[in-house]
Amino acid sequence: MNTYIALLRGINVGGHKKIEMADLKRIMGKLGFSDVVTYIQSGNIVFKDLSENIDDLQIKIKTAIKKHFGFDVPVLIITHKDLSEILNNNPFAKRLEREEIEDKKMYFMLLYDQPDPIAVAELSKVSFDPEEFIITKNVIYLFAAIGYGKTKLHNNFFEKKLKCQTTTRNLRTLNKLLELSI
Repeated sequence: MNTYIALLRGINVGGHKKIEMADLKRIMGKLGFSDVVTYIQSGNIVFKDLSENIDDLQIKIKTAIKKHFGFDVPVLIITHKDLSEILNNNPFAKRLEREEIEDKKMYFMLLYDQPDPIAVAELSKVSFDPEEFIITKNVIYLFAAIGYGKTKLHNNFFEKKLKCQTTTRNLRTLNKLLELSI
């Protein structure tokens, strides 16, 4: 049995694409997934399944949400190992440990596809001081110095510039998902 973490993009934000976590958990159970746990209202699901095909699982969940709720929701599935690597490779980790930067301002934009390399190179040349970010093949590490609610460096900004879809989670959420997926 494999443990997976499903991240849904853009649900329960500003009253749009409302999904109750109890309903989502029930749907996941009907799909045959076991040990389903949801975390907060922003679409974080930990579950187990025999399948090893993440693409099929993403399609299965996305299709079920569309059928049940009537709208499209991008679904990104990662493993405990993937999430552990993302957290362990955080280029801001040392500064967080030394409390030079606030952990509540640390964000991770997980990429659905690899970003356009030319766009990455161009964007990496530009400074958005005091905000800082580092783009890798599967995640954008963002220190939102002025806060995520005020930064211009949000999902839509990076999606437009890098030509790939993202979903954002804060450090606290990713640490909790790592713990739940053990």
